[in-house]
Amino acid sequence: MSKGTVNKVILVGRLGADPEIRYAPSGAQVANIRIATNYVYKDKTGQMQEETDWHRIVAWGRLSDVLKEYARKGSRVYVEGRLRYREYEDANGQRRFVTEIIATNVQLLDSPGGARPDVAAAAPDTEPLEPPEDIASEDEEIPF
Repeated sequence: MSKGTVNKVILVGRLGADPEIRYAPSGAQVANIRIATNYVYKDKTGQMQEETDWHRIVAWGRLSDVLKEYARKGSRVYVEGRLRYREYEDANGQRRFVTEIIATNVQLLDSPGGARPDVAAAAPDTEPLEPPEDIASEDEEIPF
């Protein structure tokens, strides 16, 4: 950790779709999810307004296993991680910019059926939180 800097995100939200599971050439599993968070406020007229923000989450290793096994569209999840900004060139040659959260901790808070699985996963110190080297360059070309 660099002295005097912090890059930490904590979100509680709902999955907008089932997790997308992929594999790196090395065989490492990665899960991509999108979660929605809501912000409710009163406007100038006193009416309640609600805004929804969507967040891209990338989870590697054990975290991706938990998401693959238990998370479904509508699941409420707690995510801790760090922000990452990257850019890539799409198939039409357009530069695209992506903001995503690299997950370091994921906890499932409930399930769509109402049952709450007692599953939480934190990335262990022995497991890389970064993409493996062989997928880092490949990831730059994939728009998700």
